[in-house]
Amino acid sequence: MALKIKHLLGLKDVCKEDIITILDKADEFRKILDSDNLNVKDLAGKTIVNLFYENSTRTRISFELAEKRLSANPVNFSPSVSAISKGESLKDTVQNIEAMKINMIVVRHAASGVPKFLTEFSDSVIINAGDGFNEHPTQALLDIMTIRQKFGRLEGVNVAIIGDILHSRVARSNVWGMRTLGMNVTLCGPSTLMPQHDELLGVKTTTDIYKAIENADVVMLLRMQLERQDSGLFPSMREYRQLYGLDCEKIERMKPDAIIMHPGPINRSMEIASEIADCNRSVILDQVTNGVATRMAVLSLLNS
Repeated sequence: MALKIKHLLGLKDVCKEDIITILDKADEFRKILDSDNLNVKDLAGKTIVNLFYENSTRTRISFELAEKRLSANPVNFSPSVSAISKGESLKDTVQNIEAMKINMIVVRHAASGVPKFLTEFSDSVIINAGDGFNEHPTQALLDIMTIRQKFGRLEGVNVAIIGDILHSRVARSNVWGMRTLGMNVTLCGPSTLMPQHDELLGVKTTTDIYKAIENADVVMLLRMQLERQDSGLFPSMREYRQLYGLDCEKIERMKPDAIIMHPGPINRSMEIASEIADCNRSVILDQVTNGVATRMAVLSLLNS
């Protein structure tokens, strides 16, 4: 089944049918990955450029593995050894790469809106791997895939997203996708790290972690993004950990069948205690595995 979208720029404007199509395709690829049958030819002969202007471990490796699993030819772009250091613009960089006859661009950039900007002059399929504070759609898709695996449904599932909401593109993409699918989202964090306008209407907000987790089926912790912050947004790391870090005391207040998620990278003993990150209620490594399957699904379907 073909998607209605040509590019994946975010989940804000992606319809329910397209999201479900991606999730169903990701489930198929997850079964293939689990069987070790990696001879998938969906993108044979296609060239995909991974244009990462920001550091990444999981997302970049996951996309590269997904491309190779689909028999594509991935090319990894590194700004530090490119002509950017000589003053070349983003537009010129992309147009020169595209002149070498490529098919898709996976882009991560610190500036919000860069993936959409690329669609204004590029003929390639554009996939957003994270843009500024805006969105990170494939992370949200793999998160939602993991939740559906664990509960067998999405409608009515209660999700608490806790931490640095203000700077989190992961939180934004999850909110858009989860709302579209009929899930209930509560955002929790210090008041200084919560959105200050109406961009996330339709979700509950609280500064009390106990209220956020008490009825949650899913508790998702977010990393404190110190590199994106101005100083003074919270008193201290110690106080943040005491109030918002998920530890053994707080987990006792959760529903017994609730699961724990984190998009990574994890700051152990900050937003989550090490023993909680590794406990049997944590699905963090399932998220990582599902990332390859989800990105395979996105790449395959956008190539259709």
